[in-house]
Amino acid sequence: MKNLLFSKLALLLSVNLMVMGCHAQKKAVSQNKAPNVILLMADDLGFGDVGFNGNEKIITPNLDGMAKEGVKFTNFYAAAPLCSPTRASVLTGRSPYRQGIFAAHTGGMRPAEKTIPELLKNKGYKTGFFGKWHLGWIEPNKVESRGVYSPPWFHGYEETFATKSAVPTWDPTKTPSFWKGFGSEDDGSWGGSIYLENGVPVTENLEGDDSRIIMDRAIPFMEKSIAKDEPFFATIWFHTPHEPVVAGPEYLAKYPDLPIGQQHLYGAITAMDDQIGRLRAFLKANNIEDNTIIFFTSDNGPSDGLTKKGIASAGPFKGHKHEMWEGGLRVPSLALWPKHFNKGLVTDYQSSTVDYLPTILDVLDMSPSKKIPLDGVSLKSVIMGDNTSQRTVPIASGFQRLYKDIDLYAFIDGQYKICIPTPGDEMMLFDIKNDPGETKNLASEKPELLKKMEAGLEKVKESWRLSREGKDYQW
Repeated sequence: MKNLLFSKLALLLSVNLMVMGCHAQKKAVSQNKAPNVILLMADDLGFGDVGFNGNEKIITPNLDGMAKEGVKFTNFYAAAPLCSPTRASVLTGRSPYRQGIFAAHTGGMRPAEKTIPELLKNKGYKTGFFGKWHLGWIEPNKVESRGVYSPPWFHGYEETFATKSAVPTWDPTKTPSFWKGFGSEDDGSWGGSIYLENGVPVTENLEGDDSRIIMDRAIPFMEKSIAKDEPFFATIWFHTPHEPVVAGPEYLAKYPDLPIGQQHLYGAITAMDDQIGRLRAFLKANNIEDNTIIFFTSDNGPSDGLTKKGIASAGPFKGHKHEMWEGGLRVPSLALWPKHFNKGLVTDYQSSTVDYLPTILDVLDMSPSKKIPLDGVSLKSVIMGDNTSQRTVPIASGFQRLYKDIDLYAFIDGQYKICIPTPGDEMMLFDIKNDPGETKNLASEKPELLKKMEAGLEKVKESWRLSREGKDYQW
Protein backbone atom coordinates (compact mmCIF):
# COMPACT_ATOMS: atom_id res chain seq x y z
CA MET A 1 0.00 0.00 0.00
CA LYS A 2 2.84 2.34 0.98
CA ASN A 3 4.70 1.50 -2.26
CA LEU A 4 1.55 2.26 -4.30
CA LEU A 5 1.21 5.64 -2.59
CA PHE A 6 4.84 6.50 -3.31
CA SER A 7 4.36 5.45 -6.94
CA LYS A 8 1.35 7.75 -7.32
CA LEU A 9 3.23 10.67 -5.72
CA ALA A 10 6.21 10.07 -7.99
CA LEU A 11 3.95 9.98 -11.05
CA LEU A 12 2.20 13.19 -9.99
CA LEU A 13 5.53 14.94 -9.39
CA SER A 14 6.79 13.77 -12.76
CA VAL A 15 3.70 15.11 -14.53
CA ASN A 16 3.99 18.46 -12.72
CA LEU A 17 7.64 18.77 -13.66
CA MET A 18 6.78 18.01 -17.30
CA VAL A 19 4.04 20.66 -17.31
CA MET A 20 6.36 23.21 -15.67
CA GLY A 21 9.00 22.36 -18.22
CA CYS A 22 6.56 22.87 -21.09
CA HIS A 23 5.48 26.23 -19.66
CA ALA A 24 9.09 27.30 -19.21
CA GLN A 25 9.89 26.21 -22.77
CA LYS A 26 6.87 28.08 -24.14
CA LYS A 27 7.87 31.21 -22.21
CA ALA A 28 11.41 30.98 -23.56
CA VAL A 29 10.14 30.59 -27.13
CA SER A 30 7.79 33.55 -26.66
CA GLN A 31 10.62 35.76 -25.41
CA ASN A 32 12.89 34.79 -28.30
CA LYS A 33 10.38 35.16 -31.12
CA ALA A 34 10.47 38.01 -33.64
CA PRO A 35 10.05 41.36 -31.86
CA ASN A 36 6.92 43.43 -32.27
CA VAL A 37 7.40 46.82 -33.95
CA ILE A 38 5.44 50.02 -33.26
CA LEU A 39 5.78 53.25 -35.23
CA LEU A 40 4.47 56.30 -33.36
CA MET A 41 4.18 59.66 -35.09
CA ALA A 42 2.90 63.02 -33.90
CA ASP A 43 1.55 65.55 -36.39
CA ASP A 44 3.20 69.02 -36.51
CA LEU A 45 5.06 68.46 -33.23
CA GLY A 46 7.86 70.99 -32.96
CA PHE A 47 11.37 70.11 -31.79
CA GLY A 48 10.86 72.38 -28.79
CA ASP A 49 7.44 71.12 -27.72
CA VAL A 50 8.53 68.07 -25.71
CA GLY A 51 10.17 67.80 -22.32
CA PHE A 52 13.03 65.60 -23.51
CA ASN A 53 14.23 68.40 -25.80
CA GLY A 54 14.35 70.94 -23.00
CA ASN A 55 10.83 72.37 -22.75
CA GLU A 56 10.31 72.82 -19.00
CA LYS A 57 6.63 73.84 -19.21
CA ILE A 58 5.24 70.92 -21.21
CA ILE A 59 4.15 67.78 -19.34
CA THR A 60 5.40 64.75 -21.30
CA PRO A 61 6.61 62.26 -18.67
CA ASN A 62 6.11 59.17 -20.82
CA LEU A 63 8.05 60.49 -23.80
CA ASP A 64 10.69 61.80 -21.42
CA GLY A 65 10.88 58.33 -19.88
CA MET A 66 11.36 56.77 -23.31
CA ALA A 67 14.24 59.18 -23.92
CA LYS A 68 15.93 58.11 -20.68
CA GLU A 69 15.38 54.40 -21.29
CA GLY A 70 16.10 54.38 -25.00
CA VAL A 71 17.82 56.43 -27.70
CA LYS A 72 17.26 60.14 -28.33
CA PHE A 73 18.17 61.60 -31.72
CA THR A 74 19.11 65.29 -31.72
CA ASN A 75 19.82 65.45 -35.45
CA PHE A 76 16.81 63.71 -36.97
CA TYR A 77 15.13 65.04 -40.14
CA ALA A 78 11.71 64.64 -41.66
CA ALA A 79 11.87 63.87 -45.38
CA ALA A 80 9.81 66.99 -46.06
CA PRO A 81 8.54 69.98 -44.08
CA LEU A 82 4.95 68.74 -44.28
CA CYS A 83 2.92 65.62 -43.66
CA SER A 84 2.08 63.45 -46.69
CA PRO A 85 5.60 63.29 -48.19
CA THR A 86 7.18 62.41 -44.85
CA ARG A 87 4.65 59.65 -44.20
CA ALA A 88 5.48 58.08 -47.56
CA SER A 89 9.18 58.14 -46.68
CA VAL A 90 8.60 56.36 -43.37
CA LEU A 91 6.87 53.35 -44.92
CA THR A 92 9.13 52.95 -47.96
CA GLY A 93 12.61 54.17 -47.04
CA ARG A 94 12.41 56.29 -50.18
CA SER A 95 12.09 59.97 -50.94
CA PRO A 96 8.48 61.04 -51.56
CA TYR A 97 9.76 62.63 -54.77
CA ARG A 98 10.37 59.12 -56.13
CA GLN A 99 6.66 58.47 -55.60
CA GLY A 100 5.21 61.72 -56.92
CA ILE A 101 4.11 62.93 -53.48
CA PHE A 102 5.33 66.52 -53.51
CA ALA A 103 3.05 68.00 -50.86
CA ALA A 104 -0.05 67.35 -48.77
CA HIS A 105 -3.20 66.23 -50.63
CA THR A 106 -1.21 65.64 -53.82
CA GLY A 107 -1.01 62.16 -55.29
CA GLY A 108 -1.04 59.06 -53.14
CA MET A 109 1.34 56.21 -52.42
CA ARG A 110 1.66 53.96 -55.44
CA PRO A 111 0.65 50.30 -54.97
CA ALA A 112 3.98 49.20 -56.47
CA GLU A 113 5.92 50.75 -53.58
CA LYS A 114 7.19 48.13 -51.14
CA THR A 115 6.25 49.09 -47.58
CA ILE A 116 7.29 47.97 -44.12
CA PRO A 117 3.89 46.33 -43.40
CA GLU A 118 4.00 44.41 -46.69
CA LEU A 119 7.49 43.10 -46.00
CA LEU A 120 6.72 42.17 -42.37
CA LYS A 121 3.38 40.61 -43.28
CA ASN A 122 5.28 38.20 -45.51
CA LYS A 123 7.30 37.19 -42.44
CA GLY A 124 4.24 36.30 -40.37
CA TYR A 125 3.54 39.66 -38.74
CA LYS A 126 0.00 40.91 -38.10
CA THR A 127 -0.22 44.47 -39.39
CA GLY A 128 -2.42 47.33 -38.22
CA PHE A 129 -2.76 51.04 -38.95
CA PHE A 130 -4.38 53.56 -36.59
CA GLY A 131 -4.81 57.32 -36.98
CA LYS A 132 -4.05 59.83 -39.72
CA TRP A 133 -3.18 58.22 -43.06
CA HIS A 134 -2.83 61.18 -45.46
CA LEU A 135 -1.32 59.11 -48.26
CA GLY A 136 -4.41 59.07 -50.46
CA TRP A 137 -8.19 58.87 -50.21
CA ILE A 138 -9.66 56.14 -48.05
CA GLU A 139 -13.28 56.37 -49.27
CA PRO A 140 -13.52 54.76 -52.74
CA ASN A 141 -16.60 56.65 -53.87
CA LYS A 142 -15.57 60.08 -52.62
CA VAL A 143 -13.71 61.63 -55.53
CA GLU A 144 -11.83 64.82 -54.70
CA SER A 145 -10.03 67.49 -56.69
CA ARG A 146 -6.54 66.46 -55.53
CA GLY A 147 -5.06 63.07 -54.73
CA VAL A 148 -6.00 59.49 -55.59
CA TYR A 149 -7.66 56.54 -53.85
CA SER A 150 -4.85 54.72 -52.05
CA PRO A 151 -5.98 53.47 -48.61
CA PRO A 152 -3.76 51.72 -46.05
CA TRP A 153 -5.19 48.29 -46.94
CA PHE A 154 -3.59 48.71 -50.39
CA HIS A 155 -0.20 48.80 -48.70
CA GLY A 156 0.01 45.80 -46.40
CA TYR A 157 -2.23 46.71 -43.48
CA GLU A 158 -4.71 44.03 -42.43
CA GLU A 159 -6.56 45.98 -39.75
CA THR A 160 -7.18 49.72 -40.02
CA PHE A 161 -8.77 52.62 -38.18
CA ALA A 162 -7.98 55.70 -40.19
CA THR A 163 -8.87 59.17 -41.34
CA LYS A 164 -7.73 60.59 -44.65
CA SER A 165 -6.28 63.71 -43.03
CA ALA A 166 -6.68 66.06 -40.05
CA VAL A 167 -9.50 66.13 -37.50
CA PRO A 168 -9.91 68.12 -34.27
CA THR A 169 -7.76 66.66 -31.49
CA TRP A 170 -10.76 66.73 -29.11
CA ASP A 171 -14.22 65.53 -30.24
CA PRO A 172 -13.05 64.75 -33.80
CA THR A 173 -16.59 64.77 -35.24
CA LYS A 174 -17.28 68.36 -34.12
CA THR A 175 -16.05 71.76 -35.23
CA PRO A 176 -14.34 73.56 -32.31
CA SER A 177 -16.16 76.75 -31.33
CA PHE A 178 -13.13 78.92 -32.19
CA TRP A 179 -12.28 77.21 -35.49
CA LYS A 180 -13.24 78.84 -38.81
CA GLY A 181 -10.80 77.03 -41.13
CA PHE A 182 -11.03 73.86 -43.22
CA GLY A 183 -13.66 71.35 -42.15
CA SER A 184 -15.74 73.82 -40.14
CA GLU A 185 -19.53 73.61 -40.42
CA ASP A 186 -22.13 76.14 -39.25
CA ASP A 187 -24.14 73.45 -37.45
CA GLY A 188 -21.13 72.47 -35.32
CA SER A 189 -20.43 69.18 -37.08
CA TRP A 190 -17.05 68.39 -38.62
CA GLY A 191 -17.05 68.63 -42.41
CA GLY A 192 -13.57 67.24 -42.94
CA SER A 193 -12.15 63.74 -42.67
CA ILE A 194 -14.06 60.93 -41.00
CA TYR A 195 -12.88 57.71 -39.36
CA LEU A 196 -13.17 54.42 -41.22
CA GLU A 197 -12.56 51.10 -39.47
CA ASN A 198 -11.58 48.42 -41.95
CA GLY A 199 -13.18 50.53 -44.67
CA VAL A 200 -16.49 51.15 -42.87
CA PRO A 201 -17.46 54.57 -41.43
CA VAL A 202 -17.32 54.67 -37.61
CA THR A 203 -20.05 56.14 -35.42
CA GLU A 204 -19.22 54.83 -31.92
CA ASN A 205 -16.58 55.93 -29.38
CA LEU A 206 -15.62 59.18 -31.11
CA GLU A 207 -16.00 61.58 -28.18
CA GLY A 208 -13.24 63.20 -26.16
CA ASP A 209 -9.51 63.01 -26.73
CA ASP A 210 -8.58 61.87 -30.22
CA SER A 211 -5.34 60.21 -29.12
CA ARG A 212 -7.34 58.07 -26.70
CA ILE A 213 -9.82 57.22 -29.45
CA ILE A 214 -6.95 56.00 -31.63
CA MET A 215 -5.34 53.97 -28.85
CA ASP A 216 -8.72 52.39 -28.04
CA ARG A 217 -8.49 50.68 -31.45
CA ALA A 218 -4.76 49.95 -31.49
CA ILE A 219 -4.64 48.04 -28.20
CA PRO A 220 -7.33 45.45 -29.12
CA PHE A 221 -5.39 44.77 -32.34
CA MET A 222 -2.30 44.01 -30.27
CA GLU A 223 -4.31 41.89 -27.84
CA LYS A 224 -5.46 39.65 -30.68
CA SER A 225 -1.90 39.18 -31.88
CA ILE A 226 -0.73 38.37 -28.37
CA ALA A 227 -3.54 35.85 -27.91
CA LYS A 228 -2.42 34.06 -31.09
CA ASP A 229 1.26 34.38 -30.14
CA GLU A 230 1.96 36.23 -33.39
CA PRO A 231 4.31 39.23 -33.74
CA PHE A 232 2.66 42.49 -34.73
CA PHE A 233 3.56 45.66 -36.60
CA ALA A 234 1.43 48.61 -35.48
CA THR A 235 1.55 52.06 -37.03
CA ILE A 236 -0.03 54.68 -34.74
CA TRP A 237 -0.07 58.12 -36.29
CA PHE A 238 -1.69 60.67 -33.99
CA HIS A 239 -3.41 63.82 -35.24
CA THR A 240 -1.94 65.76 -32.33
CA PRO A 241 -0.98 68.59 -32.36
CA HIS A 242 -2.13 69.46 -35.91
CA GLU A 243 -4.75 72.21 -36.09
CA PRO A 244 -7.49 72.44 -35.08
CA VAL A 245 -5.66 71.58 -31.88
CA VAL A 246 -8.05 71.28 -28.95
CA ALA A 247 -7.52 70.00 -25.42
CA GLY A 248 -10.27 68.73 -23.12
CA PRO A 249 -11.05 70.40 -19.76
CA GLU A 250 -8.86 68.00 -17.78
CA TYR A 251 -5.83 68.86 -19.90
CA LEU A 252 -6.50 72.60 -20.12
CA ALA A 253 -6.51 72.62 -16.33
CA LYS A 254 -2.90 71.39 -16.29
CA TYR A 255 -1.71 74.71 -17.76
CA PRO A 256 -3.65 77.45 -15.95
CA ASP A 257 -0.90 80.07 -16.24
CA LEU A 258 -0.40 79.82 -20.01
CA PRO A 259 -2.26 81.71 -22.77
CA ILE A 260 -5.32 79.82 -24.01
CA GLY A 261 -3.74 78.88 -27.35
CA GLN A 262 -0.79 77.27 -25.61
CA GLN A 263 -3.12 75.60 -23.10
CA HIS A 264 -4.77 73.81 -26.01
CA LEU A 265 -1.48 72.90 -27.72
CA TYR A 266 0.26 71.68 -24.59
CA GLY A 267 -2.88 70.03 -23.26
CA ALA A 268 -3.33 68.01 -26.46
CA ILE A 269 0.35 66.98 -26.42
CA THR A 270 0.05 65.87 -22.79
CA ALA A 271 -3.08 63.88 -23.67
CA MET A 272 -1.11 62.14 -26.44
CA ASP A 273 1.71 61.49 -23.98
CA ASP A 274 -0.79 59.86 -21.60
CA GLN A 275 -1.79 57.44 -24.35
CA ILE A 276 1.84 56.59 -25.04
CA GLY A 277 2.11 55.83 -21.33
CA ARG A 278 -1.00 53.69 -21.60
CA LEU A 279 0.59 51.79 -24.48
CA ARG A 280 3.77 51.13 -22.55
CA ALA A 281 1.80 49.96 -19.49
CA PHE A 282 -0.11 47.56 -21.76
CA LEU A 283 3.11 46.11 -23.17
CA LYS A 284 4.51 45.67 -19.67
CA ALA A 285 1.32 44.06 -18.31
CA ASN A 286 1.43 41.54 -21.16
CA ASN A 287 5.11 40.75 -20.60
CA ILE A 288 6.13 41.87 -24.10
CA GLU A 289 7.78 45.19 -23.28
CA ASP A 290 11.27 43.75 -23.75
CA ASN A 291 10.24 42.18 -27.05
CA THR A 292 8.74 45.30 -28.60
CA ILE A 293 10.56 47.99 -30.60
CA ILE A 294 9.07 51.50 -30.48
CA PHE A 295 10.02 54.42 -32.72
CA PHE A 296 8.63 57.92 -32.16
CA THR A 297 8.91 61.05 -34.29
CA SER A 298 6.98 63.94 -35.86
CA ASP A 299 6.14 64.35 -39.54
CA ASN A 300 7.56 67.89 -39.73
CA GLY A 301 8.17 71.02 -37.70
CA PRO A 302 5.52 73.02 -35.84
CA SER A 303 2.54 74.72 -37.48
CA ASP A 304 3.26 77.96 -39.34
CA GLY A 305 0.50 79.96 -37.65
CA LEU A 306 1.06 78.58 -34.15
CA THR A 307 4.79 79.22 -34.37
CA LYS A 308 4.34 82.79 -35.57
CA LYS A 309 1.96 83.40 -32.64
CA GLY A 310 4.53 82.09 -30.17
CA ILE A 311 2.37 79.09 -29.27
CA ALA A 312 4.41 76.26 -30.84
CA SER A 313 8.19 76.00 -30.93
CA ALA A 314 10.98 74.60 -33.09
CA GLY A 315 13.31 75.01 -30.12
CA PRO A 316 16.66 76.57 -31.06
CA PHE A 317 15.99 76.31 -34.79
CA LYS A 318 14.77 78.84 -37.34
CA GLY A 319 11.53 78.30 -39.25
CA HIS A 320 8.56 75.97 -39.11
CA LYS A 321 6.37 73.70 -41.19
CA HIS A 322 6.40 74.44 -44.95
CA GLU A 323 9.97 75.81 -44.79
CA MET A 324 13.34 74.20 -45.45
CA TRP A 325 14.95 75.86 -42.45
CA GLU A 326 15.99 73.46 -39.69
CA GLY A 327 12.80 74.27 -37.79
CA GLY A 328 10.71 72.84 -40.60
CA LEU A 329 12.76 69.66 -41.00
CA ARG A 330 14.46 68.76 -37.72
CA VAL A 331 12.02 66.91 -35.47
CA PRO A 332 11.85 65.08 -32.11
CA SER A 333 12.85 61.42 -32.41
CA LEU A 334 13.21 58.44 -30.07
CA ALA A 335 13.88 54.70 -30.35
CA LEU A 336 13.29 52.16 -27.60
CA TRP A 337 13.89 48.43 -27.33
CA PRO A 338 14.62 47.52 -23.71
CA LYS A 339 17.74 45.37 -23.18
CA HIS A 340 18.72 45.81 -26.84
CA PHE A 341 19.04 49.47 -27.84
CA ASN A 342 21.60 51.52 -25.95
CA LYS A 343 19.87 52.83 -22.81
CA GLY A 344 20.04 56.60 -22.35
CA LEU A 345 22.00 57.17 -25.55
CA VAL A 346 21.84 60.70 -26.97
CA THR A 347 23.15 60.71 -30.53
CA ASP A 348 23.76 63.52 -33.00
CA TYR A 349 24.08 61.05 -35.87
CA GLN A 350 22.34 62.61 -38.87
CA SER A 351 19.27 60.53 -39.53
CA SER A 352 15.94 60.77 -41.27
CA THR A 353 12.49 59.29 -41.67
CA VAL A 354 13.77 57.47 -44.79
CA ASP A 355 15.96 55.43 -42.43
CA TYR A 356 13.07 53.60 -40.72
CA LEU A 357 12.58 50.86 -43.32
CA PRO A 358 16.26 49.87 -43.69
CA THR A 359 16.73 50.07 -39.90
CA ILE A 360 13.76 47.83 -39.10
CA LEU A 361 14.74 45.30 -41.75
CA ASP A 362 18.33 45.27 -40.48
CA VAL A 363 17.27 44.77 -36.86
CA LEU A 364 15.03 41.89 -37.96
CA ASP A 365 17.79 40.39 -40.13
CA MET A 366 15.80 40.99 -43.30
CA SER A 367 17.16 42.37 -46.55
CA PRO A 368 15.48 45.06 -48.68
CA SER A 369 15.08 44.55 -52.39
CA LYS A 370 18.27 45.47 -54.22
CA LYS A 371 16.29 46.30 -57.36
CA ILE A 372 14.65 49.40 -55.88
CA PRO A 373 16.88 52.28 -54.75
CA LEU A 374 16.47 53.40 -51.14
CA ASP A 375 17.33 56.84 -49.79
CA GLY A 376 17.65 55.69 -46.19
CA VAL A 377 20.37 53.84 -44.31
CA SER A 378 20.21 51.44 -41.38
CA LEU A 379 20.64 53.02 -37.96
CA LYS A 380 21.13 49.64 -36.25
CA SER A 381 24.76 50.16 -35.32
CA VAL A 382 24.00 53.65 -34.00
CA ILE A 383 21.13 52.64 -31.75
CA MET A 384 23.09 49.64 -30.55
CA GLY A 385 25.69 52.07 -29.25
CA ASP A 386 28.25 52.77 -31.99
CA ASN A 387 29.20 56.43 -31.50
CA THR A 388 32.02 56.39 -34.04
CA SER A 389 30.10 56.01 -37.31
CA GLN A 390 29.24 58.97 -39.50
CA ARG A 391 26.57 59.14 -42.17
CA THR A 392 27.97 58.75 -45.68
CA VAL A 393 24.69 59.17 -47.59
CA PRO A 394 23.48 62.79 -47.78
CA ILE A 395 19.94 63.67 -46.71
CA ALA A 396 17.91 65.37 -49.44
CA SER A 397 14.37 66.71 -49.24
CA GLY A 398 11.97 68.90 -51.13
CA PHE A 399 8.56 70.53 -51.16
CA GLN A 400 6.79 71.47 -54.38
CA ARG A 401 3.45 73.09 -55.18
CA LEU A 402 2.00 75.04 -58.08
CA TYR A 403 0.57 77.40 -55.46
CA LYS A 404 2.90 80.41 -55.31
CA ASP A 405 5.37 78.46 -57.51
CA ILE A 406 6.74 76.66 -54.46
CA ASP A 407 9.82 74.61 -55.37
CA LEU A 408 12.02 74.23 -52.28
CA TYR A 409 14.94 71.90 -51.55
CA ALA A 410 17.47 71.04 -48.88
CA PHE A 411 20.61 68.90 -49.18
CA ILE A 412 22.51 67.98 -46.03
CA ASP A 413 25.97 66.41 -46.17
CA GLY A 414 27.79 66.29 -42.87
CA GLN A 415 28.23 69.69 -41.29
CA TYR A 416 27.02 71.59 -44.36
CA LYS A 417 23.54 72.19 -45.71
CA ILE A 418 22.32 73.94 -48.82
CA CYS A 419 18.68 74.95 -49.09
CA ILE A 420 16.12 77.18 -50.69
CA PRO A 421 14.29 77.90 -47.43
CA THR A 422 11.19 79.78 -48.64
CA PRO A 423 9.67 80.79 -52.00
CA GLY A 424 11.72 83.48 -53.73
CA ASP A 425 14.96 82.65 -51.91
CA GLU A 426 18.24 81.84 -53.61
CA MET A 427 20.17 78.68 -52.74
CA MET A 428 21.91 79.23 -49.40
CA LEU A 429 24.76 77.43 -47.65
CA PHE A 430 25.05 76.90 -43.89
CA ASP A 431 27.46 75.24 -41.49
CA ILE A 432 24.78 73.58 -39.36
CA LYS A 433 27.32 72.01 -37.02
CA ASN A 434 28.66 75.37 -35.83
CA ASP A 435 25.63 77.45 -36.79
CA PRO A 436 22.50 75.30 -36.21
CA GLY A 437 20.40 78.46 -36.06
CA GLU A 438 21.31 79.16 -39.72
CA THR A 439 22.28 82.77 -39.04
CA LYS A 440 25.10 83.12 -41.60
CA ASN A 441 24.73 82.27 -45.29
CA LEU A 442 28.15 81.05 -46.53
CA ALA A 443 27.21 80.88 -50.23
CA SER A 444 29.44 83.82 -51.24
CA GLU A 445 32.32 82.73 -48.97
CA LYS A 446 32.43 79.11 -50.16
CA PRO A 447 31.32 79.14 -53.82
CA GLU A 448 33.13 75.90 -54.72
CA LEU A 449 31.47 74.00 -51.86
CA LEU A 450 28.11 75.46 -52.86
CA LYS A 451 28.65 74.35 -56.47
CA LYS A 452 29.70 70.84 -55.39
CA MET A 453 26.65 70.40 -53.14
CA GLU A 454 24.30 71.75 -55.80
CA ALA A 455 25.68 69.14 -58.20
CA GLY A 456 25.03 66.46 -55.56
CA LEU A 457 21.45 67.64 -55.17
CA GLU A 458 20.89 67.63 -58.94
CA LYS A 459 22.16 64.04 -59.16
CA VAL A 460 19.70 62.98 -56.47
CA LYS A 461 16.85 64.86 -58.15
CA GLU A 462 17.58 63.04 -61.42
CA SER A 463 17.44 59.70 -59.61
CA TRP A 464 14.12 60.74 -58.06
CA ARG A 465 12.77 61.64 -61.51
CA LEU A 466 13.69 58.28 -62.99
CA SER A 467 11.96 56.43 -60.15
CA ARG A 468 8.89 58.63 -60.42
CA GLU A 469 8.59 58.05 -64.15
CA GLY A 470 8.64 54.27 -63.87
CA LYS A 471 12.23 53.03 -63.77
CA ASP A 472 11.71 51.12 -60.51
CA TYR A 473 8.33 49.58 -61.27
CA GLN A 474 7.21 46.47 -63.11
CA TRP A 475 4.46 47.05 -65.66
